[in-house]
Amino acid sequence: MLSKVISATLVGIEAYLVDVEVDITSRGLPHFSMVGLPDTAVKESRDRVKAALKNTNFIFPLKQITINLAPADIKKEGTSFDLPIAIGMLSSEGVVPVEVLKDYLVTGELSLDGRLKPVKGALSMAMAARQKKLKGIVLPLENAPEAAVVKDIKVYGMENLPRVVQFLRGELDTAPVQIDPEEVLRISSSYEEDFSEIKGQEHAKRAMEVAAAGGHNILMIGPPGSGKTMLARRLPTILPGMTFEEALETTRIHSVAGSLNSGHALLATRPFRAPHHTISDVALIGGGQFPRPGEVSLAHNGVLFLDELPEFKRNVLEVLRQPLENGEVTVSRAVASITFPASFMLVAAMNPCACGFVGDERHQCTCTPGQIHRYRTRVSGPLMDRIDIHIEVPAVDYKKLSSDLPAESSEEIRKRVVQARQIQLNRFKNDKIYCNGQMRTRHIKKYCVLTKEAKEILETAMERLSLSARAYTRILKVSRTIADLEGSDSIESHHISEAVQYRMMDRGVF
Repeated sequence: MLSKVISATLVGIEAYLVDVEVDITSRGLPHFSMVGLPDTAVKESRDRVKAALKNTNFIFPLKQITINLAPADIKKEGTSFDLPIAIGMLSSEGVVPVEVLKDYLVTGELSLDGRLKPVKGALSMAMAARQKKLKGIVLPLENAPEAAVVKDIKVYGMENLPRVVQFLRGELDTAPVQIDPEEVLRISSSYEEDFSEIKGQEHAKRAMEVAAAGGHNILMIGPPGSGKTMLARRLPTILPGMTFEEALETTRIHSVAGSLNSGHALLATRPFRAPHHTISDVALIGGGQFPRPGEVSLAHNGVLFLDELPEFKRNVLEVLRQPLENGEVTVSRAVASITFPASFMLVAAMNPCACGFVGDERHQCTCTPGQIHRYRTRVSGPLMDRIDIHIEVPAVDYKKLSSDLPAESSEEIRKRVVQARQIQLNRFKNDKIYCNGQMRTRHIKKYCVLTKEAKEILETAMERLSLSARAYTRILKVSRTIADLEGSDSIESHHISEAVQYRMMDRGVF
């Protein structure tokens, strides 16, 4: 008898429906075959399904069994086909009604005792099921919260194979899982870190506020232990809160990558990714035999922190240029060409030299001039061209570290950042960008209006500091953000002066 179960496979972050067709016949010797481009994990489902059926008091038919995963030209991978294959076999044997299977998408991994284990990409699968106007989706209980975020689709989370069979036979009266996304965002949007925990570094905190307000990439330069990592980790706490659309897209990426915490419905806080400097270009940008999102995509709508920037391999840093420019990354393989979203803020940190103490009054630098030059030139010009703010983060003295004076909290800083971002959203509503950090030349000419005094200061800075054209555009973009923080329509002289201070490398300080 022939039966068909609807399931799904992942290609990038998108889910595509797959028909799991099961044909069982008693003619000939017992045989089990699977076609439709299954990978090793899918082929191994035969043994898992066989053990799960036997251990839950169902019969594994000793007949000729043929399973087709259609469409056959798409590669199938993962363990999510275990449950639909088992249900298809039971349907072919008359245990589960065939007609009810056309209404549900079924996915899940089976353990040998029949329990259901979570799978990757449940959120994308629920969205695909809604798009095809199916009645509901049946999946492991741990995946139910993230799938229930999708509206207009009923989500049924199950613990084991017998309960799935009872549900499909109409013997189990269970209500679909329901989630209030807005409530989840409200409850889960708190951070553990706070800017009030950082002593001193007022200049660096101000630079972080400007970077957050304008969506600018930032580079911090300072000796070891000066607080660069602490500052970077607290940057997400002053960014505007995640909207539902941002949370949904970010959650999809983490769900496909398998990094979403089990039982969580939405990723409500902005992601912070800090890969080690030994990371490969594939791990950073994404890829593999079956392309998976890399660190730049996992940092989508959040922060990518690269500590010890010169220690990263040159080829690894160069692959950042496309996502920094376009907000997405395209991975091309023989199997497919897939585009992953990758819109993030880049925060980088480095020492002033290999030992980290050049220019430090309290420590002796052991580097030669040649070593310092080689260390500083490890980061290419095109990458530096995409970083708007360069600041020095000096070591903090004892008096500031031991001070009991209260520091400004992340909540207070975030209020100013949100106000500035709202100004930019209104300004760029017809330009398909949302922050000053994304401005192009035409936007700079249109929106960066300088007063007479501001023009004179910028001209003087350009001549005396021998600033490049690259520095000129970056200063204008950053000064526009500083003006937005003050609610000023025009760019004043003190806005330009502060923006010039954030070009440390162009000023010859470093």
